[in-house]
Amino acid sequence: MQATAQGFKLIKKIKDDRFDEEKLHQYSLLVQFGVRDLQVAIVDSEDSRLLFFEDYVLGDSSSHSELITQYQQLFDSHPVLHAGFWNEVRISVKNTKFAQVPASLFIPEAAAEYLRFNAQLDPEKEDILMCRNHRSDAVTVFAIQKELNDWLKGIYKNTRLNLVHQSAALIEGVLEYAKAGQHPLYIYVDRFKLHILAVSGDKLLYYNQFLIKQFSDYVKYIMLVMKGLGMDQNTSEVILWGYIGKNSPHYQEFVKYVRNVGFGGRPTYLKFGYLFDEVQEHHFFDLFSVYLLEP
Repeated sequence: MQATAQGFKLIKKIKDDRFDEEKLHQYSLLVQFGVRDLQVAIVDSEDSRLLFFEDYVLGDSSSHSELITQYQQLFDSHPVLHAGFWNEVRISVKNTKFAQVPASLFIPEAAAEYLRFNAQLDPEKEDILMCRNHRSDAVTVFAIQKELNDWLKGIYKNTRLNLVHQSAALIEGVLEYAKAGQHPLYIYVDRFKLHILAVSGDKLLYYNQFLIKQFSDYVKYIMLVMKGLGMDQNTSEVILWGYIGKNSPHYQEFVKYVRNVGFGGRPTYLKFGYLFDEVQEHHFFDLFSVYLLEP
């Protein structure tokens, strides 16, 4: 689907009948920023009920400044995103500049060094931030464009603002979802990336994300990780979330190689009204998991 000349296109919007713009002070605003998409969720903090949801696709951008201009255009046209009196605001960014560090080994002054193991940094244009993964007892260190960070802090200067990384949300979400005694491979299919996780009990065993250019990349990376973890493609359980459905050609092709595949469900820590039945239960797991990340 193409974005408009304005730079973005609304794909899906759901608003619960209970949503009230006069009660923003008791709501949590969740926004996830991607290079080609953006999602919004509003949760009533008093009963953890999802009241509002939007999914946008963004147009192509040749620079970070162009991308941020699209974000700004979207915000400027939105009825509530510029409001400054939320109970709290949680912003998630999707990029490849991140590192997971065990909390027992984490030294705040070394944050930039952790990131430099797997990412190139531009100190003049990027800020280094951190968020705590309480369930995995780790710290996610990540980079964000200074221009984006300053813009968001300007909008939400009068409310609690917590910036996090998509990887941290997925890890917390999977650890919350995982059941004792079961060791599936957890997969989140993003619009342009593949995220693979494995846990044992309350411990994270593996997390990585892979850029997907063609369908064969899905199978290649999944088989590679399964082999590395000693899992069997015919018997090991695989749980899927994300932008894939049972009737999609990708899923039909996928199960030819990996047999024991099922779809993950919605998080139990959020309440969903009947209007959200039109959203498949395995969609937007990363966005919803942002709600788990405490400051």
